Amino acid sequence: MLAECGALGTRPVRAILFDKSMNQNWALGWHQDRTICVKDRVGVEGFGPFTRKQGLVHVEPPFEIIERMTTLRIHLDDVPMDNAPLLVAEGSHRLGKIPVSEVDAIAASLPTCACLARRTDVWAYSTPILHASKRAGNGGRRRVLQVDYSPDDLPPPLEWLGICSPSEPN
Repeated sequence: MLAECGALGTRPVRAILFDKSMNQNWALGWHQDRTICVKDRVGVEGFGPFTRKQGLVHVEPPFEIIERMTTLRIHLDDVPMDNAPLLVAEGSHRLGKIPVSEVDAIAASLPTCACLARRTDVWAYSTPILHASKRAGNGGRRRVLQVDYSPDDLPPPLEWLGICSPSEPN
């Protein structure tokens, strides 16, 4: 069961644990998050295409849903400059859905910020912000729990996958 949070009725709709280490290290170029995680692949006008990521069903919704979402990043480790901090293009969340072919040019035209963090820091940002990250270079670990929140219900029969505890099946 998803609990509503706060006066806006937002609720957690997805959580991802990123765990960069010497054995598992990657870089991501500039991009916008454009998909949501749903329970089942169900055709609904305006939603698509569907993809599968790590066994979970994702779909690209109308971008207005992404624009109303908020993402929290909970840092489980220190994230200094040499440990692959999240890079954000400031103000890019106000530009709407940016064509993939224009992402790099727009990111280059905006001021960027490296989101340095201490263990237990929490960063909040608008989900559609342009962001990137480099490979970790210090040999340390960089674990971040990312939780996406949304105030929206999806049109039936589409449903958020949501977040559940091991004893509470979805």
